[in-house]
Amino acid sequence: MRRRFEVESRLKGESLVRREMLRSVSPSDQIRLLPDMTVVKIGGHGVIDYGKEVLLPLVREIGELSREHQLLVVTGGGVRVRHILDIGLDLGMPTGVLAELAGKISEQNATMMAILLSPYGGTRIHTADLLELPTLLKLGVLPVIQGTPPYGLYEQPAEIGAIPPNRTDTGAFLAAEVLGAKALVLAKNVDGLYTKNPLMYDDAEFIADITAQELLDLDLDDLVLEPRAVELLRYTRNLKEIRIVNGHVPGNVTRAVKGETLGTVIRA
Repeated sequence: MRRRFEVESRLKGESLVRREMLRSVSPSDQIRLLPDMTVVKIGGHGVIDYGKEVLLPLVREIGELSREHQLLVVTGGGVRVRHILDIGLDLGMPTGVLAELAGKISEQNATMMAILLSPYGGTRIHTADLLELPTLLKLGVLPVIQGTPPYGLYEQPAEIGAIPPNRTDTGAFLAAEVLGAKALVLAKNVDGLYTKNPLMYDDAEFIADITAQELLDLDLDDLVLEPRAVELLRYTRNLKEIRIVNGHVPGNVTRAVKGETLGTVIRA
């Protein structure tokens, strides 16, 4: 057998899956492109779909906040995602196709949010523009991006059912991690994380502070955020927590961005 051609490196001849090798080359530090930036994800179902009574005050709050803080606004999908998923599931669409269909809704919301934020420099950007953010922020741009992660047709199969497991909470999380952001704030329609959906169950218990592994060990039937984001939080290099706040309450996003204690924090 002929010898394969190799280039001299620490990974020479490796399969790239050997555990001891992976530990030996794991970097202690990674470059953080925007260590002073906060990613603020605006839920589609929890915030945007409520219309101007909820959204316009939040737009003004985020706009004013952006004058003193580096922000990346990420949009969710909402009720239209649920509608298109229902149709797609009924027609037997594969998970990857469902991800493609659902992702278009988050893009529509990003366009609307960018327009609403335009007085403050709101500008719609795309996934390919993420590495331009250091320059754009210096130019006074308030970037707005869709939360859908760019897996598309390559979306991972779901552990249960066929609904894409990587949706807009996960997309916001991945953007915050790759950019080295200091914080990720998820604006929802509840005060934080509960043991049950508080909009449906009076006996739901509030959880103010919990680690990602502790939350996964609880094996709750329902969560206010995507389980995949919680799973990934255990392995982050830069992002150390996810904070969930009620976006319907004026001032909550501002308080969260400034580092005040409120809502729920899920720690790595």
